[in-house]
Amino acid sequence: MAVKGSGTAGSSRAQCQRRSAELLFACSLAHTHPPPTPQPPPYTHSNRLGSGNGMEWNLRRMESELRQINPDLLQPSKSFKKPSSGTITINVGGYLYAAQRQTLAKYPGSLLEEMVSGKRPVQHIDSMGNTFIDRDGPIFRHVLNFLRTGELILPDDFKEVALLRREADYYRLSELSQALQDWEQQQAIHREPAFLEVTDSHERSQGLKVYCSDTAFIEKVKGRLIQISKSRLDGFPEEFEVSSNVIQFRHFIKSEQGSRLVLKEDSTFLCTLETLKLETVMMALRGGFRLLTCLDSSRGSVVQCEALHFVK
Repeated sequence: MAVKGSGTAGSSRAQCQRRSAELLFACSLAHTHPPPTPQPPPYTHSNRLGSGNGMEWNLRRMESELRQINPDLLQPSKSFKKPSSGTITINVGGYLYAAQRQTLAKYPGSLLEEMVSGKRPVQHIDSMGNTFIDRDGPIFRHVLNFLRTGELILPDDFKEVALLRREADYYRLSELSQALQDWEQQQAIHREPAFLEVTDSHERSQGLKVYCSDTAFIEKVKGRLIQISKSRLDGFPEEFEVSSNVIQFRHFIKSEQGSRLVLKEDSTFLCTLETLKLETVMMALRGGFRLLTCLDSSRGSVVQCEALHFVK
C-alpha cells in the first residue's frame, strides 16, 4: 500500500506539471489564434482536477490559472522603476515614447527629471506598466526632441505655439520656454513685408540704385554680377556697395582699363544700366516680389522708369 500511495502522489505531480505546460502552450496560441472548439481532456484524471464537462479553453480562465501557478508570468514590465534600466518607455496621452533615462533627466528640477530619478513618485501607470502622463501626446514629440538635441526645430507653419508653451510650463522646462520665445521672434521677423526700390536718375553721376529691406535679396543681386579684366576674374566690385541694404552703380570702369561688369554664367554679356535694371526686376519677380508703383512710365518701358517699387 505504501508503494501504491507513493505512485499515486508521483502521478498527481506529473499530471500537474503536464497541465501547467499545456496551459502555457495554449495561452501563447490564444493570443494569435482563435480558441479551439472545446474538447474533453485527453487524460482520465481531468474530472478530479475540476473539469465537469471537459476543459473550457478560455483565455481569461487560463491566465487566471497561470497566475496561480506563477504570478510573475503575466505581470507587466516595471523597467521605469529600475535605476539600472537605461531605456524608458512612457505613455503620454496614449502615445508611447521611448528615450534614454539621461535624456529625460537632462534638465535638473524639471518634472521629467524628478520622475526618472525617483524624487517624484509615479502616480499613474497604463495596462502595460508604463508610466502614464495625462498630457497632449502628439505635442510631446517636440518636447522630447528638444531634450535630445538642445534645439527647438519647428516647421514654419507650426500653429500650436500656445499649446507647446503650456506643456513647457507643465514639465517645468524653462529652457524650452526661452527657445520657443526666440523662435517666435524669428518668425515675426520673417513675416514682415520686404520692400524693394529701384531708382534710375539716368545720369552717370548717380547711376542705378537698388535698395531692399531684405538683405538676402541684395546678396542675390551681388552674386549675379562679377567684374572681369584681362588679368583676373573678380567678384562683385566693392565700390558699388553702399550698405548691406543698398548697392549703387555709378560707373563701370574703376581701376583697370578694359575691366567689365558682366552677368555671372554669361561672361560675354556686357552690363549696362538698362541690363542691370532689367536683371534686378526679373530677379525680384522670380523671388516673389510684386510691383506696386512705377514712376514716369510714360516712356513705354519698365526699364525706362525712374523708380520702381516692389513688395513681398
